[in-house]
Amino acid sequence: MVVSGIRVDAVRLIDLADFSDASPRSIAGEVARLVNAGELAGGQRLPTVRELAAALGVSPATVSQAWQALARAGLIESRGRAGSFVRGATSARLAPRMRGMAAPDDPVRLDLSRGTPDPLLLPALGPALSRVSAKAETGSYQTEPVIPPLARVLRDSWPSDAEAIMVVDGALDAISRTLEQVVRFGDRVVVESPGFPPFLDLLEVLGAVPVPVRLDENGMRPESLAAALRKRPAAVLLQPRAQNPTGASMTPARAEALARTIEAAERVDDLVVIEDDHSGLISIEGDVTLGTWLPDRVVHVRSFSKSHGPDLRIAALGGPRDLIEHIAGRRMLGPGWTSRMLQTILLDLLVDGTAINTVTEARRQYYTRQRTLGDALRSRGVAAAPADGINLWMPVLGERSALVQLAAAGIRVAAGTPFLAASDATDAANGMRQRAGGDFVRVTVGAMRENADDLADDLASAATHLAAGGY
Repeated sequence: MVVSGIRVDAVRLIDLADFSDASPRSIAGEVARLVNAGELAGGQRLPTVRELAAALGVSPATVSQAWQALARAGLIESRGRAGSFVRGATSARLAPRMRGMAAPDDPVRLDLSRGTPDPLLLPALGPALSRVSAKAETGSYQTEPVIPPLARVLRDSWPSDAEAIMVVDGALDAISRTLEQVVRFGDRVVVESPGFPPFLDLLEVLGAVPVPVRLDENGMRPESLAAALRKRPAAVLLQPRAQNPTGASMTPARAEALARTIEAAERVDDLVVIEDDHSGLISIEGDVTLGTWLPDRVVHVRSFSKSHGPDLRIAALGGPRDLIEHIAGRRMLGPGWTSRMLQTILLDLLVDGTAINTVTEARRQYYTRQRTLGDALRSRGVAAAPADGINLWMPVLGERSALVQLAAAGIRVAAGTPFLAASDATDAANGMRQRAGGDFVRVTVGAMRENADDLADDLASAATHLAAGGY
């Protein structure tokens, strides 16, 4: 079917050609191709549902379903009576790659895009709140940034003998403050690729150059790290467990191999390793850190967002005393410290038996969800690697095609491109990854509560289907 002359705005006419059929999926796919190719630019007005339905000879309900799928995929937006428009750039509130991760506010049947824990698996805050004094602490502004009882609990559970431990407002706060201390404009920083998009945004803000390192099922590969170290980086940034987005976790043997690789490298005497253990307490793998072998080089970050709730905004970081004290000193010129009331709530949750059991059950539930969906996908021919934590990195023939097809089914996942370091993202844009096994999307399996078989059917269909035009 060929349709010509559909008016998109007051200036431009376009052709919507070669629909394989007039189904909602085909219509959504063709419009997505036009957006992806730049033929429909951000802010451009789309034809009304009735205009396009009349031109295609289908019911308005069919076009409406296609428009809803495109909105769920983040490609278009409705402005009420003004019509539907190609979605333009989002707010500057978010850095570039974080914008690429941000999901639209449109409701969907199942949102597996956000990378957040299942709220039903978090410990209840009510009992902890009832045990915390209703009166805020009134100590000196210069008091130690971590309350002593929490410091003791953290130290007793730390994976290595850190010289100093403090708390900050979440893992990304810890990573940002550490990078600001050790990285200068023009420095190189070794990163995982795929890796966490905000890390790349942080490096861009600092004027640092990311050096991508490949991963396997045990995380960063030693031979790839060795090659990266020859570029004399200032830091190595990695995720030891439940790596986001792949779900890979390091074994102690892999951690030792990476540590030995760094020890053997030349001209990296000042190199600092920054570890983001963002999902540690819900990971099925044991504690692991390069700090066991490199105590003077490693800053280890442990977040409690996935296990106890993102809104607590608390993470701990430990490492060499001099570096930790510099981070604490710089922080005193900003927020100063993390609320001691919030620290007391976290302390309560870390020692209370009921809360401990809740986190243990959450770990079991996430493991079951990962295994159930992973097995179902692999039985349907999707080569999804076994994963730890709450995310799964799913190979697809075409990223955009998969996003649109899943949106048509009422399912939202995260696009894979924002997770790639610069050179890999450029290759993706040029279509070069097809030769290396295709594209990927991130699926937050932790949000899946039931119907794994039905979900696997939808995911597998999207993963193995490439829409016309190759988008």
